[in-house]
Amino acid sequence: MGSPKIFIQGKALLDKIRADFMGLDTFYENAHGEKTKRIYLDSTASSLMLRPAAKIMAEFMDHYSNTHSKLHHSAHISTAAYDWAHQRVLSFVGADPDLYTCFFTGAGTTSGINRMARVLRDVNPGKNTAIISIMEHHSNDLPHRKHMENVFHIPVESLDQNRMCISLPKLEEVLKDYAGRVNYVSITAVSNVTGIINPIHDIARLAHKYGALIMVDGAQSVAHLPTKMFFADDPDACIDALVFSGHKTYTPGSPGVVVARKDHLLSIEPEEVGGGMVERVLEDHYQVKDHFPDREEAGTQNIPGAVALAATLEILDRIGMNLLVEEEDQIMARALEGMKKIPELIVYGGTDLKSCPRAASISFNVKGLEHGIVAALLNDYFNIAVRNQCFCAHPYVKEMMAEDLEKEFGIIDFGNMSPEFMRKAGMVRVSFGLYSRFEDVDALITALKDIILNIDKYALEYEINAENDFEHLTYHLDHKNIFNIPGAVDKYFDN
Repeated sequence: MGSPKIFIQGKALLDKIRADFMGLDTFYENAHGEKTKRIYLDSTASSLMLRPAAKIMAEFMDHYSNTHSKLHHSAHISTAAYDWAHQRVLSFVGADPDLYTCFFTGAGTTSGINRMARVLRDVNPGKNTAIISIMEHHSNDLPHRKHMENVFHIPVESLDQNRMCISLPKLEEVLKDYAGRVNYVSITAVSNVTGIINPIHDIARLAHKYGALIMVDGAQSVAHLPTKMFFADDPDACIDALVFSGHKTYTPGSPGVVVARKDHLLSIEPEEVGGGMVERVLEDHYQVKDHFPDREEAGTQNIPGAVALAATLEILDRIGMNLLVEEEDQIMARALEGMKKIPELIVYGGTDLKSCPRAASISFNVKGLEHGIVAALLNDYFNIAVRNQCFCAHPYVKEMMAEDLEKEFGIIDFGNMSPEFMRKAGMVRVSFGLYSRFEDVDALITALKDIILNIDKYALEYEINAENDFEHLTYHLDHKNIFNIPGAVDKYFDN
C-alpha cells in the first residue's frame, strides 16, 4: 500500500475529492411531492464527472488547437497536452511505453474491442478461434462473434454462493483441445452485472501457455482496482491488450482507450486510415507512419476529452488506487451486510467479499416482484437511481436466473420473449463510485425494506405502459422542463 505518509496524504485527497463531483447536489421532486437529493447508484453504467477534471479541461480549452503542429503557441500546447495524456494512460495501467502504445477511440470500450478483434484476427489469420466467458457484456461478446470464425463461452466456476468468476479448469480444457487454433482470449476484469472480479493474470498465463493472446475488458475495473499490464519478471502474466471507457472512469465526454502491444499493431496496416496517420500520400500509394500513437489515430480525435481523462487518472493516482479499493470494499461490505438481513432479497453472487471478491456492483431481485417495479419505486419515491433488466449481458443473467425462470415459464428462450417473461428475466443493479457514502447505502436498505413492507399499496399506483415498463399513474416528472437544450440556450441569451 505504500508508506503511512503516502496513505495519509491519499486519504486527505480522497476526503477532498469525493464531494467534488458534478451531479451530487441534483434535486428532483419525488412521488410524495418532496424535493430531495438524488442518490446516484448507477455508476457501472456511467460514472459522475469529476469536477476538477472538468475545470482542467475548461482551462485547456483557452489554449485549444488541433495537434500535429507546433508552429503556433496553441498548437504547441495542445500537442504537448495530448501527448502527455497518452503517456499518463500507459503509466496508470502499468504498461511499458517501449512495448505498448495507447490510442483513443470514439464509442468507449465497444469501439476499442471491435477494433482490436479485427486487429488480432488479421495479425494471426491462421487462428480462427476466440475464447470469452459467459460473464461478458455484449461489447466483449458480439465483436468476437462478428469478426472471428469460432467463439467459445467459458462458464463460471459455480452458481452457488461461493465463487462465480471464470472457470480456469474449463478455460485450460478448451485451450488444450483447440491448441494452435485459439487466436486470443478476451475476458472482463470485473463483471458489469455482479461486480465479481476475474483473475486476469492467471488467465493470461493460461492463454500464453497455449500460444494465445489475452485481451482484457477493463471497463469496470480501471476506475476501481489497481491495473498492471506488464511484468518484466513474469512475461506470461502480461496483458496483450486492455480496453476501457473514460465515461466509466469519472470522465463522461472522454473517449474510449486501447492499450496494446506495438509489435502486434506494426505487423499489419492500421484499421483506420486518414489524415494524421500517414507520412506522405501520392496518387498511386501512401506511406503509413511507424510512430505511435499517430499510426492508430486517423483524423482529429477527442483531444479535450482525452486531456480530461488524463487529469482524472492523475488525480486517482495521487489518491492511490489501493486506498480506493479499501474505501469501496467498505461500501460494498455495508451494502451486502444490509441486503443479507432482508430475507426477501435474492443477491446474485456470493455475499462474502473474501470468497467472492467484487468491485462496485451488486445485482439482486426482490422475491415475488418484477425488477422493473423495484427500480421504479426506488426512483419515484426515494430518488435512488439504479438500473434494471439484463445490463447488456443476457447469457450471464440467463445463467444465474435459469432455475427460477424455468419453474415459472418452462423452456427459456431469450429470442422469443413475451412481455411477462421480459418483466421477470432481469435484475436490479446498484453500483458505486468513489463518491458513494455509507448514507447512500443506508438509504437504499431503508427504501428496500419500505418497498417490501408496503408493496401492496405501492403496486396500486402503477400500470404497465406501451414500453412494458412500470409507470406511475399520477406522478410524472416533466423531464423536458428540467433540462432541454433550446431552453439552456434561451437562459444563456436571457442572461
